[in-house]
Amino acid sequence: MNPFQNRQLRPFSQQLRRNMTKEERRLWYHFLKGLPVTVRRQKVLGSYIADFYIAAGKIVIELDGSQHYTDSGAENDQARDAWMRKNGITVLRYTNLQIQKEFRAVCQDIADHLQDAAPIT
Repeated sequence: MNPFQNRQLRPFSQQLRRNMTKEERRLWYHFLKGLPVTVRRQKVLGSYIADFYIAAGKIVIELDGSQHYTDSGAENDQARDAWMRKNGITVLRYTNLQIQKEFRAVCQDIADHLQDAAPIT
């Protein structure tokens, strides 16, 4: 079995795609959707679901809401990030507050990482 596929998570990822948070919708519709590379929303990777995945640069983008700031949320994030790194994937994490208050800076940071990982021509 491909370590990046987990058919059991697919229905949940589809539900998450249909019910994006307002910060996910903003990032998707006002930046990521317009990139000249394919960006997948709520992509199943192993035992995890990434908010956004850019295969061309092996980049995961995670938007962190309040659940990420609990002890168990932080532990889960550490395990997820370690699995991603082990599989050659860079994880970019932004808070919902950053999306709300520093949207341009977040978009520029993503563009910079993408340019380093997979130069856009």
